[in-house]
Amino acid sequence: MKTARIRHNGEVINVEVFEVADSEALQVKLPDGQVLTEQQVEWLPPATGTMFALGLNYADHARELAFEPPKEPLIFIKAPNTYTGHNQNTWRPDQVDYMHYECELVAVIGKTAKNVKRENALDYVAGYTLCNDYAIRDFLENYYRPNLRVKNRHSTTPVGPYIIDTASIAEPNNLTLRTWVNGELRQEGTTADMIFNVPFLIEYISSFMTLQPGDMIATGTPEGLSDVVPGDEVIVEVEGIGRLRNFIVSESTFFQK
Repeated sequence: MKTARIRHNGEVINVEVFEVADSEALQVKLPDGQVLTEQQVEWLPPATGTMFALGLNYADHARELAFEPPKEPLIFIKAPNTYTGHNQNTWRPDQVDYMHYECELVAVIGKTAKNVKRENALDYVAGYTLCNDYAIRDFLENYYRPNLRVKNRHSTTPVGPYIIDTASIAEPNNLTLRTWVNGELRQEGTTADMIFNVPFLIEYISSFMTLQPGDMIATGTPEGLSDVVPGDEVIVEVEGIGRLRNFIVSESTFFQK
């Protein structure tokens, strides 16, 4: 099952999502039974808890950036106001030289998790979604400790379109990730190459923090990064989960009154 949060006629609604047969298009079913196309609704982030995001969790990505792969997880936190939804605009700051996409598998926590053992960790996952964790590399002083200007800008982390339940994803640690920019395939990798997989991360984080329902773990991105600019359409995909689309606009356009 796929569930999403949308806004329709000014109301925030939880809906079930379906794929149109022989198409990548989506439809949503409202509680009253009405079916709408994906263009008829405003897509919201499907979860709104804290996001625990991984840096350098793919060895090829670490090498791409000339870093040694980490010996333990490098985790930073993203605030909910950085999230935006499917088919929404996000923005490139004016006067920067390099902003890149990051296609990531996201595990959504379904129940309170504290001191969880690895072998039981997936019992605490409600489902999976995906995110595009844009980074502004101009402000990257130290990839082991990314500062707020790199990763925590308003509406620069598309999440969604929906959450797919765990029963639909038999093996989250062996899924293909892809990113297209204006229809051109720019990035391709597999979650099999993650240094720290989802069960490990739940055990690790819950050993010193308490994960709450709606919290998310964004598991990092493989190699294949490139710059994006206003006017670009960016689509990230995780095999078996779905595709997340957004559009890049300039800072001045995004914030114009």
